Amino acid sequence: MKLGLSTYSLLDAIKAGEMDVLDVVEWIADNGGEHMEIVPYGFTLVDNLELADKVREKAKEVGIELSNYSMPANFVQDTEEEFEAEVARLKEHVDLLDRMGIKHMRHDVTAFTLPPEKMTIEYFENSLPQIIEGSRRIADYAAKFGITTTIENHGVAVQHSDRVQRVLQAVDRPNFKTTLDVGNFMCVDENSIIGVKKNLPYASLVHFKDFYFRPYYEDPGAGKWFKTSNGNFLRGAIVGQGDIEIREIVKLIKDSGYDGYVTLEFEGMEECREACKIGLDNLRRFWEEA
Repeated sequence: MKLGLSTYSLLDAIKAGEMDVLDVVEWIADNGGEHMEIVPYGFTLVDNLELADKVREKAKEVGIELSNYSMPANFVQDTEEEFEAEVARLKEHVDLLDRMGIKHMRHDVTAFTLPPEKMTIEYFENSLPQIIEGSRRIADYAAKFGITTTIENHGVAVQHSDRVQRVLQAVDRPNFKTTLDVGNFMCVDENSIIGVKKNLPYASLVHFKDFYFRPYYEDPGAGKWFKTSNGNFLRGAIVGQGDIEIREIVKLIKDSGYDGYVTLEFEGMEECREACKIGLDNLRRFWEEA
């Protein structure tokens, strides 16, 4: 197991001007991380190749790996021209990964935020042809560079474990897997343990995050709370301190024989650097105890 951090976890510090992406690389190395996952929020690389090269070299300098690149994408477009433009845009990011030596990519397949009328199985089924075609095109293009592409349980249209499997099986490419996020199942009110058990066999990378959960009839008030697809409340937590059964999930993943990249994600209200350090320490401890 190689433990690391997503750049998204330190987004508050990046947005505040207290860190840049090169500082994040160094922070991860200084705090026991073995790899960094790039999520281009608060900075961009695809249009700043000089910075991309600096990130690659900085990671080599401090001795951590660049494990994954996660980006938004939406293959469900109104016209063929818009669909082709989205495929072309993603190919530019694949080229960036090849330049940086990154061999793993997560891309979305639909818009992350959808209105209630599109949070349905009907919308998912009607969108499948474009989802499948787009995912195949990117997987086939990435295969030329030895890159694995993945769908994450991310975005309400494809967040359920069964829907992720439906896409995986339909795309049917050996280098198309899933980035398994242990917390995101909760956004569509699926139990995290169940979702992990169902999709772990298809996982090529694992995200760990934690949430506080409150039912729809117990409005928790102010703070970074958001609603699940069925109106329950979630708020990001330090990994190991929220309501997800993190220790049992760690045990499930370790017992499965998974020994790849494990990425910590933090999106809570606490100061991000302190929260990430606690989360990394907790995850390492839970893994050793499992």
